Amino acid sequence: MNTDPIADYLTRVRNAIKANHRIVEIPSSKIKQEITKVLYDKGYIQSYKFDDSGVQGTIKIALKYNPNTKQSAIVKLERVSKPGLRKYTGTETMPRVLNGLGVAILSTSKGVMTDKEAKSLNVGGEVLCYVY
Repeated sequence: MNTDPIADYLTRVRNAIKANHRIVEIPSSKIKQEITKVLYDKGYIQSYKFDDSGVQGTIKIALKYNPNTKQSAIVKLERVSKPGLRKYTGTETMPRVLNGLGVAILSTSKGVMTDKEAKSLNVGGEVLCYVY
């Protein structure tokens, strides 16, 4: 039993990047699928595939690397809101990640989205993680 599945998701991606893997497989859930879609839309991962065979299903993520320097598109993945201490934000106190160059992924009442999308829709929510 995993107490924090989102932290496990981020750790698996982080470990795959450090080991220079091209593809990482992660057990699936709805919130993990939404986080994967946000990462793909913002250009942090190359592609993804949801495999729903079996009980839980898996997410296959193809990581993105610079072809010249072999450096990953994701420099840092940081979990913000933890099960022991949840972090919530409103539209006026929205966090700026790396002075606007990074992305904060939020879970709002309108779904999982980035900080900029949440600010434009004028909704706040739980800050899941920072990506840059």
